[in-house]
Amino acid sequence: MVRFTCIFPLVAALISNASAFVTPANSVAKHATPRFEGNERRLISAPSDGSVAKRSTSRFSSEGTGWDSFKGLRDFTNIPSGEEQRKFRRTVYTHKDWKKHRSQDRFVFYLLAMFKSGVYKNIGREVITITAVAAFVCIYNSLVGGFTDLNGVQQAALLQSQFLPKLTLPLSLFTITSSSLGLLLVFRTNTSYQRWDEARKNWGMNINHTRDLVRMANAYYDSTGVPPEVRADDMNHVALCTWAFVRCMKRHLSPEEEDEADFQKEILEKLPRQQAEMIIAAAHRPNRALQDLSYAIDDLPMHFIRKNEIHRAVTIFEDNLGSSERLLSSPVPVFYSRHLARFLAVWLLFVPFALYDSFNASWNHIAMVPATAVMSIFLVGIEELGTQLEEPFTILPMQGFCDKIYNWCMEIASWQPGDNGRPMRPVKPEHAYFTSTSEGVNGYANNYYTPQQSYYNEPAQPQQSYYSEPTPAPQYYNEPTPAQPAANQGWVDMAEFLRRQGSGV
Repeated sequence: MVRFTCIFPLVAALISNASAFVTPANSVAKHATPRFEGNERRLISAPSDGSVAKRSTSRFSSEGTGWDSFKGLRDFTNIPSGEEQRKFRRTVYTHKDWKKHRSQDRFVFYLLAMFKSGVYKNIGREVITITAVAAFVCIYNSLVGGFTDLNGVQQAALLQSQFLPKLTLPLSLFTITSSSLGLLLVFRTNTSYQRWDEARKNWGMNINHTRDLVRMANAYYDSTGVPPEVRADDMNHVALCTWAFVRCMKRHLSPEEEDEADFQKEILEKLPRQQAEMIIAAAHRPNRALQDLSYAIDDLPMHFIRKNEIHRAVTIFEDNLGSSERLLSSPVPVFYSRHLARFLAVWLLFVPFALYDSFNASWNHIAMVPATAVMSIFLVGIEELGTQLEEPFTILPMQGFCDKIYNWCMEIASWQPGDNGRPMRPVKPEHAYFTSTSEGVNGYANNYYTPQQSYYNEPAQPQQSYYSEPTPAPQYYNEPTPAQPAANQGWVDMAEFLRRQGSGV
């Protein structure tokens, strides 16, 4: 009777400790299933001749944007191996894709597409090596211990020598170590998935706060005395600077050979020439883009408290960038990954020696060879999943995120107060943009608010000044102040005070 007692603890550890996440299969439409990364539909195809997959742009009337396709068995794509396959992982799902993802036939199609999976192609050499060891054990033990011919007759060993014993190991050795191996695999995949999840959340925060920033800038903009074309230009500049940051962040987290040319082309097309060249020439492009965004926000006519609120979103962008840089530059400790790879390799290379006697019911123990191959595919595949998830940015649809952010920000910037049919009231004095005069730097008479004609056709009422009487300026000398001091005696205005401080008077 075939025994698999060494496998049960390993499977139990994986089931009990693994996080509940699903890796979508790679069954995609033959050669060119359209996948959308934002407004522009970017097509990545895997040529059938084995050459490198190419990226192009095209227009399709697609039923979905994901990679799972259940239209027919002939629609499975031959995913390339190595780094090229990571471009196929940038899945953007729609409701139709989720329906396919939950299909009741998914197990059948996933199994049929198994040998075209990029994950299994990556581990092909390891699986072949382990399977070859299992085949060697069967052949060698048959030669030195006897074998059964095709007629079912037991034959004597062809190689009889006391120096050529049968190669077997006790099964208990692998039973004891299988639970430890399972825990190491679980921790590896869980840690890698947490890194992917953190990277996806960083981009989710970028998406949320880019829209929020442009919305607040549009709503808080004080249009008092500002021509409509100036307002439109200011908002367009804020939206472009917001997009420029996320596009620079995408380039910062992507391989140079994959994204540099597209990045420079997009930046030069959408930004003013000088600003684009400054960003391209910067040593740290996202920082330069954030600086331009800060300049754009600070240039908007609005209350400084409202500007501070908008600047909080810029700080969040900086936090997301730092978190992403940490993920990119700091992998899971390499000694952990290396020890797991060595443990798994040694365990799988020697397990055929322990399983040999368990398959004595099959002809010359031959069933051990495919069993070992299947077991190695799934165990090494788990380790491969953790390795693929560990660096999350080249499998995230970052270009799609940037394209959507651009569209949303430009749309929000195009909206105008009152364009929904409801007239807007004049800006409240406490929300108006602060201006100053030559007399107002020390608190005498600031022109905070200019009354406008009401949208309700009522004459504008003059605003009462915040200060009915001039507020005495702070005293900078220790002499007592007379009840009614002469003008400019014993005190100075703020501009004069600052001038004296700067000149050392």
